[in-house]
Amino acid sequence: MQNKIDHFAIGADSLDQGVLAMESVLGVTVPRGGKHDAMSTHNCVMQSGNESFFELLAIDPEAPADPGRARWFSMDEQATKDRLKQRPRALCWVVGTDDLDAVIAASPVDLGEVVLFTRGDRSWRLTVPKDGSLPMGGLLPAFIEWSPGPHPSTGQQDLGVKLSKVQLQHPEPETLSNILEALQVSHLAEVSAGAAALSFSLQTPCGDVVLD
Repeated sequence: MQNKIDHFAIGADSLDQGVLAMESVLGVTVPRGGKHDAMSTHNCVMQSGNESFFELLAIDPEAPADPGRARWFSMDEQATKDRLKQRPRALCWVVGTDDLDAVIAASPVDLGEVVLFTRGDRSWRLTVPKDGSLPMGGLLPAFIEWSPGPHPSTGQQDLGVKLSKVQLQHPEPETLSNILEALQVSHLAEVSAGAAALSFSLQTPCGDVVLD
């Protein structure tokens, strides 16, 4: 399996809140992206190096309040909503694979159901737990398999923001490392001991920045 970081999501209470915060922290204005009709969310996106992208994600106030299922990345959970009202937060990292079914079969933990999404002439399959939760609170990645074609990041703006590393903190780091190893993604993140936490280290026009 060819597993690599596909993108990473920063959640915001609103896209306006998120864009303003990122301007202050990163020194760039993250361009508007698109809408996710199946989830009633929308985003802003930009390249983040190595055919990956930065996603700023928020609930879409113009979309139906109830999309008919729990939103992804825990966005319906009150605890997540409360955290995002304070400031944008690291939500999830997403690993791209060329064999999603093999990832599911080999996983020692439940990654959720595989949901098919479409936009225009592109489609993608993504692991999304039915209740919208994040496996291990976001420490484990979601997995995505794109339909054939160029990676979406190739059509996005490069504003000089690059992902340096995904940082995972867990009170039992060896346990987390073993799961990542089984998923064949241990090379994509740095694991350390401590209270459970997810963060992204970035190179930006403002220097090195950590988003958590």
